[in-house]
Amino acid sequence: MIIRFFGDSAARFVASRTVTVVAAAGVLSTLLSIPTPGFAAATACGARAKALEQLSRKFQEALVAVGLSSGGRLIEVLTSDSGSTWTIIVSQPNGTSCLVADGESWQQLKTPARGEAGA
Repeated sequence: MIIRFFGDSAARFVASRTVTVVAAAGVLSTLLSIPTPGFAAATACGARAKALEQLSRKFQEALVAVGLSSGGRLIEVLTSDSGSTWTIIVSQPNGTSCLVADGESWQQLKTPARGEAGA
């Protein structure tokens, strides 16, 4: 249909854009699979108790929030008291935890009271 309205050059343009998008998706997938520095540099997953102990000892991080995913995994957020570092781990029911993300400059937001905007 593209060829009918715009000729063969338009079809080649669309084909080249498709290849570009597929290549970009491949690069993004590869980049997302690279472990981040810190806990993940040594291992992306490990025993939950050991992960929590390491994060406490090395970064003075402690649990500040937890949530249960629909798949039964525990999502855990740890931060240092000052908020200078933070880590998010996912813990499996078998006791294995995997680092999902880590960073700096954690900002704790005020939780709105019921009835306020955003509650």
